[in-house]
Amino acid sequence: MQPTEALRAAFTPQQVLRASINVGNPILASRDDEHGARGVSVDLARELARRLGVGLELVVFPSAGESVEAVAAEQADIGFFAIDPKRGEHIAFTDAYVVIEGAYLVRDGSPIAAHADVDRPGVRVTVGKGSAYDLYLTRSLLQASIERAPTSPAVVDVFLESGADVAAGVRQQLEADAARLGGVHLLPGHFMLIRQAMGVPKSRGDAAADYLRAFVEEMKASGFVQEALARHGITGAAVPRAED
Repeated sequence: MQPTEALRAAFTPQQVLRASINVGNPILASRDDEHGARGVSVDLARELARRLGVGLELVVFPSAGESVEAVAAEQADIGFFAIDPKRGEHIAFTDAYVVIEGAYLVRDGSPIAAHADVDRPGVRVTVGKGSAYDLYLTRSLLQASIERAPTSPAVVDVFLESGADVAAGVRQQLEADAARLGGVHLLPGHFMLIRQAMGVPKSRGDAAADYLRAFVEEMKASGFVQEALARHGITGAAVPRAED
């Protein structure tokens, strides 16, 4: 699908494609001294800019919440974040390009041994402010209380410092923290599957949203996303089929 001038203008009102990049989720992106960030989301942004025939500017944020706000406020033209109804009020999402697990971490010796033990009176759960699992757990936990760390990478440190009972986050980040700190472990399984997608402000129109959706489907079907994950050494993230 060749982009028209009108489509190019919808994506790049500043004459360059501004991509909001969240480096708080190591599956999507991480900081890079030379380019600002690297990862599968950066690769997708670069390929989209190439197809549109425009330059690329990375707008890098430490947390998902800030990344979402930048796109919703049109301070960035596209972004990469988990699909969520609240975020969908201002952002048009594609289908997911990767699916990752949201998991729980507890201290060794904790009486919390399964997911069913978490949502109980007096249980304190630490999450990254504005993250997909913050939004999800805010809706789904009825008895446990939620305490918010400033960013997702800070969740386990805040959990330990505050004396909370559970840390919630992306499985890979929690596994890395458990290996780094010791004395903690992940509960079996996952409490949610996080569907990571691309998004564009709804104000840019249906044509831009449709183009972005078609772009993501092509990137999945061609093997681009899977190859990018492998190139960056990412494991534990699945590329969903179109019907998933």
